[in-house]
This record gives sequence, structure tokens and C-alpha cells, in this order.
Amino acid sequence: MRSSDLQRYKKMLLEKQREVSTANSDIHSQLPAAGLTEGDLIDQANADAEAELQVRLRQTDGKLLRAIEEALVRIKRGTYGVCTSCQQPISAARLRAVPWTHRCLKCKEQNQRA
Repeated sequence: MRSSDLQRYKKMLLEKQREVSTANSDIHSQLPAAGLTEGDLIDQANADAEAELQVRLRQTDGKLLRAIEEALVRIKRGTYGVCTSCQQPISAARLRAVPWTHRCLKCKEQNQRA
């Protein structure tokens, strides 16, 4: 992979990392409390559901941040763009769509079926 391509992917990864980190810190300050005893049962159930949704979103963001960090490490090691399963190059189209991916489309699909 060319150095200019690596720099472009690195820039994309860093931008996404900043975006997710900023959104995650905003969510943290607005996290609703679960188990409220105020309001009727519907209000309490809605508050619990909203709190659970926010927790799941934060978990998803955490996984995404780890995937981005791992992709940045692969850039440093010189293994970025190589599928960790089959050791074949990952297509440029896939890297543009999901720059933190570590599997080619074929291996990703096989993994999802399993």
C-alpha cells in the first residue's frame, strides 16, 4: 500500500476516533438514571429503557474505539490493509467504507455465518 493511501486512512481513523470520543463524552454527561421512582410506571419504564440504550451505545462506542486503535497500530506495524484471517489484501473499497476493519469481506462474511 502506498504511503499516501496509509496517510489518508490514518486521517480517516483519527477523525472517526475524535468524533466517537466527543460523542461519548457528551453522552456520559447526559446519561439518564435508571430505577427512577418519579412519575408513573410508564415514565419509569421509559427511563429504564433509555438508560439501558445509552449504556449499550457506550459499549458499542468503546468497541469501535478499540477497533480504531488497533487499526492505527497496524498502520505503524505495516500490516494495515491485510486480512488477519486469510493474510490477503483487503479491498480499497472496504477500507474506505470501514477503515478500522481487520478482515476482508469474504472472511467477514464467513465469520458472520459461523
